[in-house]
Amino acid sequence: MGTIKTAEDIIWHRRRFLGAACVTLAAAQLGVTSSAAAQPANTGAKRLPAIKPGTNTSLGALKQIDAGLLNIGYAEAGPANGPVVVLLHGWPYDIHSFVDVAPLLASAGYRVIIPYLRGYGTTRFLSSAAVRNGQPSALAVDLKDFLDALKIEKPILAGFDWGARTANIFAALWPERSKAMVSVSGYLIGNQEAGRLPLPPQAEFEWWYQFYFATDRGRAGYEKYRREFSKLIWQLASPKWAFDDATFNRSAAAFDNPDHVDIVIHNYRWRLGLAEGEPKYADLEKQLAQSPVISVPTITLEGDANGAPHLDPAAYARKFSGPHEHRNITGGVGHNLPQEAPQAFAQAVVDIAAR
Repeated sequence: MGTIKTAEDIIWHRRRFLGAACVTLAAAQLGVTSSAAAQPANTGAKRLPAIKPGTNTSLGALKQIDAGLLNIGYAEAGPANGPVVVLLHGWPYDIHSFVDVAPLLASAGYRVIIPYLRGYGTTRFLSSAAVRNGQPSALAVDLKDFLDALKIEKPILAGFDWGARTANIFAALWPERSKAMVSVSGYLIGNQEAGRLPLPPQAEFEWWYQFYFATDRGRAGYEKYRREFSKLIWQLASPKWAFDDATFNRSAAAFDNPDHVDIVIHNYRWRLGLAEGEPKYADLEKQLAQSPVISVPTITLEGDANGAPHLDPAAYARKFSGPHEHRNITGGVGHNLPQEAPQAFAQAVVDIAAR
């Protein structure tokens, strides 16, 4: 299988040329499991109880810690001496994507840590002069600084959207610091050069908001309507998820962060080559531009109703050189998989920890 430059770079080919044959191939290569609860492989791992999505509404009191450029806000649950799992959210979501996952893992004996990414919630830059940089490698360095500050050496990483990309990058660059990984939508490491390449119109259409954000009008629109915009993304990305206003508003509060708009706009403009990154991340970007293989044990997940652009598992199967299993989660599960199917997500963490 050829080198993957970015998810965006091959999504059109996924649709036109992989098709059903590649889904079959993926199942054969990866041992695909397809069920609402994703039955665990034969690992001897503990079977977690079923939970109705939305059972929990709070992650408890937040903690804050200085780490690198940031003062990071995070939630924590479970025993302090348990194996550590770090849960990473995406855009436009927040730590409450894991509001049902966290208690499941905590009850199984894990120390669960859920940080707000830069530009979200109570995470703040320590210096007003710091560049409000959203490039993916910067977020991975944030994670490394966060783990260093907490003196956590080798956690399990699990995330979706920006969070899965951050986990992918971290695991690729510092595999010695990653015990295992759960990644929704698989391999998400991209690079700026590939992001500059045009795609056929249908593929470009699915990334409409990137082009909106590339304009001054788009930035102003997101600044003014960030909640309305984010709710639209939730609806498009998870068309079968009947979330209520309380659920959305709980997460939307995280978008009031004063750096949120700057971080989001820079992230998407950087991907298209319309915004520069910081020189201090240049060496990391060179490594990521090679589409490095991820060696840590990984379970990849995909919901059967994900309305956001994503790849067939066959497209990224060979980007994982360690133990790798893919699971399709059925039942109308969209892009925000941990919140829509918390038991399946938490079970994947427990199962990969047992490898």
